Amino acid sequence: MEKQKNISRHRFAGGIEYELIYKKVKRFNLRVHTDGTVTLSIPRRVPLSKADQFVAQNARWVGQARERVRAMTPKEDIYSDGECAAAFLPVLDRLYPLVADHVPEKPALRVRFMTTRWGVCHIQKGYITLNKQLLGEPYEALEYVVLHELVHFIHPDHQAGFHQEMARLMPDYRERRKLLRG
Repeated sequence: MEKQKNISRHRFAGGIEYELIYKKVKRFNLRVHTDGTVTLSIPRRVPLSKADQFVAQNARWVGQARERVRAMTPKEDIYSDGECAAAFLPVLDRLYPLVADHVPEKPALRVRFMTTRWGVCHIQKGYITLNKQLLGEPYEALEYVVLHELVHFIHPDHQAGFHQEMARLMPDYRERRKLLRG
């Protein structure tokens, strides 16, 4: 049996131009992206009229979300990839030996601007990606994020084993994590 592919259509409703995506979801998912574009993901059997009605009803919210996006400064240009790598790599080199018994090869380091995360690990591909904005955060917070991603190579989820390992390797990790919430 072949999987059904997502179906995409450009639509206009309530003064909002948006991309409608039919896919396997349970609820309507309305998103305003950083470039101001709007997408609506809906279950496959919902009529177009319901999608348009939903967007029209949420036009005010879309406008407010677009204003928030415009007000955000483009932080991705503040730090270059080279600056970030030069600052982050020594931290990775220093913390990797803490997990080397369980992680036989040191993960490669990548950097990029992220809007919702400080870091992400790619266990199968053998690398971690750190948010360029970490360069503006306290050094203790940077150490926390690097170790957090390294520990995910041992415990991929946030279950008890993950937190036990973090507490063993960095007893003050909870306080360091709070430095990122400011």
